[in-house]
Amino acid sequence: MNQPIPEAPEKAAEFFSTSFQNIKDEIGKTVVGQKDVIDQLLISLFSRGHCVLVGVPGLAKTLLIQTLAKTLNLSFSRIQFTPDLMPGDITGTEVIEDDKETGRKHFKFIRGPLFANIVLADEINRTPPKTQAALLEGMQEYNVTASGQTFHLEKPFFVLATQNPIEQEGTYPLPEAQLDRFMFNLWLDYPTLEEEKTIVNQTTSPRKVEIRSILEKEQILEIQEMVREVPLPENVLHKTVKLVNQTRPKTDIAPDYVNKYLSWGAGPRASQYLALGAKTRALSQGRFNVDMDDIKALAVPVLRHRIVTNYAAEAEGLTTVDIINRLLKNL
Repeated sequence: MNQPIPEAPEKAAEFFSTSFQNIKDEIGKTVVGQKDVIDQLLISLFSRGHCVLVGVPGLAKTLLIQTLAKTLNLSFSRIQFTPDLMPGDITGTEVIEDDKETGRKHFKFIRGPLFANIVLADEINRTPPKTQAALLEGMQEYNVTASGQTFHLEKPFFVLATQNPIEQEGTYPLPEAQLDRFMFNLWLDYPTLEEEKTIVNQTTSPRKVEIRSILEKEQILEIQEMVREVPLPENVLHKTVKLVNQTRPKTDIAPDYVNKYLSWGAGPRASQYLALGAKTRALSQGRFNVDMDDIKALAVPVLRHRIVTNYAAEAEGLTTVDIINRLLKNL
C-alpha cells in the first residue's frame, strides 16, 4: 500500500521529489538514456498537459510510455493512426444488442481505445483531420461525444502523440492551432554510441525486468491539485509573460530579430503552460517555490511549436529553438 501524501507543503514536495526520482529509476530499467524527455513527459503528466513527441522509428517511444503506465499503475492503450482511421475507431461505436428478457433490440456503446488513462497516439499526422479532432476533443474536454451522448474520460488522462519527421508524403500535419493544445513538443534524438551498445545488449539477451508501481491514481490526482497550489512569485510571473509576449512580431516589446524572423508568436496558453510546468518542476526537485531556472528549462519544449518562422529565418538557417535561446539570453 502506497503511503499517503503529507499535508505540510515542504514534506509534500519532498514526497513528490522522491516519487519522481523513483519513477525515473523504474523507467530507466527498460529505457536507455532520454533523461530530458522522460523528465518533461512526467512534468507534463503531473501538470495535466499532453505531449507531442517527434522522432524517427525505433527509438523506444512505445516502450517508454508503456513503462510509464506500469510505474503509475494506469491503464494504457496504443492507437496506430492510419489514413483510413475513423473517429469512431478511437472513441467507440454503437452496436445493436438483443435484450434476452424483453426480446427487444437496443443500442449499446462500445468504448474505444481512447478510454484509457495513458494513450499513445502513434503517428497522429497520418490520419485525417476529422479523426485528429476527435482525439483533440478528448484531450481538451476530458469527454467524448458519440451519437449525441457525452461519455466522460477517466482521470488522470494523458495523451502522447508521436510524429515521424520523415516520409511526409500523404500525411496530415497538425496545424498550429491544434499543436497549441499540446503542452510540450519533445524531440527524441538518436542514442549515443555507448547508449546504443547498452540497448543492443539488453534487447538481444535473455532478460526479465520487474517494474514496480510507484504511485496510484488517487495520489496522481492529488499531486496534480498540489501543483496548482505552488506559489508563483510576481517577478517570475512578469518575466514569464514578458518572454511569451516578446515572441509576437509587431508588438511594442518584440525585439528586432523577432520582427525579422517570426511570422507568428505564442498565445496565452504558452504562458499558462510555462507557469504550470515550472511549478511541477520545482516540486519534482523538492521545492515549494518557483524560480526563473524552472521557466528557462521548459521554454524550448513549450514554445518550440507555438512560434512560426518566416522565409528570412529559413534563408539564414535559423530555427524556432535559435530564436527561443536568443530570447532567453536577453531576458
